[in-house]
Amino acid sequence: MSASFPVLVTGGAGYIGSHAVLALRDRGTPVAVIDNLSTGFRFAIPEGVAFYQGDIADQDLVQRIVREQQIGAVMHFAGSIIVPESVADPLKYYNNNTVKSRALIEAVVAAGVPHFIFSSTAATYGMPAVSPVNEDVPRQPINPYGWSKLMTEQMLADTAFAHPLNYCALRYFNVAGADPQARSGQSTAGATHLIKVAVEAALGMRDSVGVFGTDYATPDGTGVRDYIHVSDLAQAHVLALDALVVQPQRSLTMNCGYGRGFSVLEVLDAVDRVTNRTITRVLGPRRAGDPDLLVSDPSRIKATLPWVPQHADLDTIVRHALAWERKLAEIRQPA
Repeated sequence: MSASFPVLVTGGAGYIGSHAVLALRDRGTPVAVIDNLSTGFRFAIPEGVAFYQGDIADQDLVQRIVREQQIGAVMHFAGSIIVPESVADPLKYYNNNTVKSRALIEAVVAAGVPHFIFSSTAATYGMPAVSPVNEDVPRQPINPYGWSKLMTEQMLADTAFAHPLNYCALRYFNVAGADPQARSGQSTAGATHLIKVAVEAALGMRDSVGVFGTDYATPDGTGVRDYIHVSDLAQAHVLALDALVVQPQRSLTMNCGYGRGFSVLEVLDAVDRVTNRTITRVLGPRRAGDPDLLVSDPSRIKATLPWVPQHADLDTIVRHALAWERKLAEIRQPA
């Protein structure tokens, strides 16, 4: 059974949220978006999607959207996501990711919305002692970003126990790539995602790419991460919503990754390969709090949902990111 009611996507003008909007629209599910456009972009929202510019903590607005659009579920992407910034400005993260999520959840419960999908993160695990990482590994965040997300997971668990709401928390690993049709992608200026940074360098928008740490306990000494294509991730959200509808008494927490890791140098090699150019690499010291490797165990999501990734190939992820970067340059080109 698939969800047929309208879905409210918070942060739907942002990177991952905009891909969730596309995934829902592609299968005919009505969508509404709330976004304050602090980091999102109006151009990322397709024509015909009801858009409300505002804050998720505005409970009156959220409840009005639920009424006007007859919302039956919320996909919650709005929030702040830069780990070093969370260390420098923790109160911003606890406000944007935790306090405002609490207000959103309260408004949703009061409005009688029964299903909630939450954009969580592998940062809730901190620096796990094992790899691949399954959902039962202790959650020990090492930065305010991870804590702010874990707190929201706990709020959802407690709320689902007390109210007629079920939820799914999806813990992302490293999200990358762009819509295969180049309808959306990572658009934030100064983004820190490795593949976006590397593609910008390949297109001459950056002089080089920094490699932070070459002495990790990995085959080539650089950090290893599990990169998941953003469109596969969006599809996981859609299928998770279906699972909540089918079993309204059940809530879910699942990793989103491929179970395969690539090192920083392997990613840069892939960008060189796809672009037929050589990126200048600047080797530097480690950043505090970066684990040697962080790779998901996706067994639970594959056992729970009919999720079959369509883009689980590093060169494909890079190609889609590259195509989006070129389109983004056209979008931003002054007329």
